[in-house]
Amino acid sequence: MNLIIGSHVSFTNKTQLVGSVNEAISYGANTFMFYTGSTQSTQRSEIDDNLTYEAYKLMVDNGINSDNVIVHAPYIINLANRASDDKFMFYVNFLAEELSRVKSLGFNKMVLHPGSAVNCSREEGLKNIIDGLNLAFEKSSDTVILLETMAGKGNELGTNIDEIKTIIDGIHDKSRIGVCLDTCHLNDSGIDINEFDNYLDLFDKEIGIEMIKCVHVNDSMNPIGSHKDRHQNIGYGTIGFDALNKVVHNERLEGIPFILETPWVNRNKDDEYPPYKFEIDNFRKEKFIDFIQ
Repeated sequence: MNLIIGSHVSFTNKTQLVGSVNEAISYGANTFMFYTGSTQSTQRSEIDDNLTYEAYKLMVDNGINSDNVIVHAPYIINLANRASDDKFMFYVNFLAEELSRVKSLGFNKMVLHPGSAVNCSREEGLKNIIDGLNLAFEKSSDTVILLETMAGKGNELGTNIDEIKTIIDGIHDKSRIGVCLDTCHLNDSGIDINEFDNYLDLFDKEIGIEMIKCVHVNDSMNPIGSHKDRHQNIGYGTIGFDALNKVVHNERLEGIPFILETPWVNRNKDDEYPPYKFEIDNFRKEKFIDFIQ
């Protein structure tokens, strides 16, 4: 199995995509995920095409296929919230701008948290998401949105297969929509990762396994069904290395990117470091080696 695996990396105003690619390479990754700017605001730096060109040369030299690179949408977008038409259209327009920004960087997949029902029912929230996505797609082209499976914290939507299916069924252009599974979110929503193939069977029956375009690989700090959404390092949480290793090496998901979003290791205030090189190496070797103790 050709494992496509990487992690979340930074994207700064100064180095932009070059910095992102170099960080991914330092982890031994052959893919990566990044935000194109702040996760909590609309502030965005102008894309430097020279840096993008330099980054693509680095990607080619290091076996990173741009089709496997994932961009994450900022957290401030909440299409489920339509309490104000102005606010709703702000979300739609900003999402459309982000989709176009992703395309300008040469990538084609962006993960989006579906949204949280604010001052409305879950059914109304799902309809708002559908309407917002269809409008954003009309204002942009090509870039595919991957709906992330959520843990069910608060009024989050997209916490089960039925809700993801409802959104997908309402999208006019099905070529623009897909799904990103998150193992921590699945666990916290009530899915047993030890029975992952059973989940894939149900997903395939209801939605179609071909709609899964990315997997966020995270252990969880919390027990199954907790609806907490707190990521843990691989092998140090309640899911465990063995179950997550089977997900990463599941032949039914071959060819899609696996992205780590685990927390930095913090031994003390003067000794903090990213775990991704070690976690990627453990998955490649299919053997858990303690890198924190």
